[in-house]
Amino acid sequence: MGTNCAGACSCRAHWEVPGAASRVLFATAVGHVLPTVARTARSLGLEVATAPRLVEVVDPRGGRGTERLFQRLARELTAAELDALRVATDPPAGGAARTARLLTAPSLAVELARRGVTVEVGVLAEAELWSAYQPIVRLADRTVVAHEALLRGLVDGREVGGGDLFFVAESAGWLDRLDRIGRESAIAGAVPWLGDHDLFVNSAPSSIYRPQVCLASTEQVAHASGLAPEQLVFEVVESYAIADRGHLVSVLEHYRSLGWRVALDDVGAGWSSLSLLAAVRPEVVKLGKGLVQALPDDGARTVLTAVIDLAHELGATVVAEGVESEELAEAVTALGADLGQGWLFGRPVRREQPAEEQSGRFQPVGITRSR
Repeated sequence: MGTNCAGACSCRAHWEVPGAASRVLFATAVGHVLPTVARTARSLGLEVATAPRLVEVVDPRGGRGTERLFQRLARELTAAELDALRVATDPPAGGAARTARLLTAPSLAVELARRGVTVEVGVLAEAELWSAYQPIVRLADRTVVAHEALLRGLVDGREVGGGDLFFVAESAGWLDRLDRIGRESAIAGAVPWLGDHDLFVNSAPSSIYRPQVCLASTEQVAHASGLAPEQLVFEVVESYAIADRGHLVSVLEHYRSLGWRVALDDVGAGWSSLSLLAAVRPEVVKLGKGLVQALPDDGARTVLTAVIDLAHELGATVVAEGVESEELAEAVTALGADLGQGWLFGRPVRREQPAEEQSGRFQPVGITRSR
């Protein structure tokens, strides 16, 4: 499987999209779920065999019936039941191989997502993936100093945003793969034009199970790129940091051991921003777009002031996101933010070659530009 996604990346090979299955094995410790599966399968004319905590379904028509079964179960079972039910398609006949398949089998929720029953899996399976880059400027003089990479997909000529891509990937159990593709596409795609600017890369710590293993290919891409390690800034969303701080710290320690820097993204959106800043001590703090765009509201101003002051005490650089007007740029500058990002300074674009910032100074777009 290739890891270097410079330019467009055809990623069909990355996704194990299931084919038709003539035999399906369902397993769960939740007792009432399997009778529902067996009853539904029999109603569709499928052959059913039961054992403790297991139901095996055989489709004499070679898979058409099991596809209908999956569609029926998606409607009849609750989300919790779909998550509790493991499913192995065309499993080995028995013995250790059968047991091993069950141990690694996805939940029915994941299987349905991969089959496109509950999400539009074609968004990933048919997508060309690439990174767009949005400039980050020094507020004092509007000079571009960095770019944030944002993953995009192209499906049948239609651009798909990162939010949709990651929703499908998480639903289908492919979050770790897409996150890796995003990291490596961001780095490889920036090499020809980045120069000495910094590169902000989004990453979900929940997709990194053991940093030394899961980040190995990203380390290789970063090393081969020739970029200085300190140019790479990995962003972590505050909401995840609150959910699993222990795992987050282990991931961030590995980033820093490689010379990479850490940005805490969307700060101010959660209730524990100040304590989190002190615990994580990021090199960069990114103020949440929603809070920035609430200015000049007094409550937003109070929260932003507290976050900016603490960030500076900890030695962090502060980036204000969502700056779409000169009024907002002036407001966040007055509050003490160091850098700005938003449509006032430039939208995310696919970079084929150096553009406006070749002159060393970025010219902001008009403030009346509509979405």
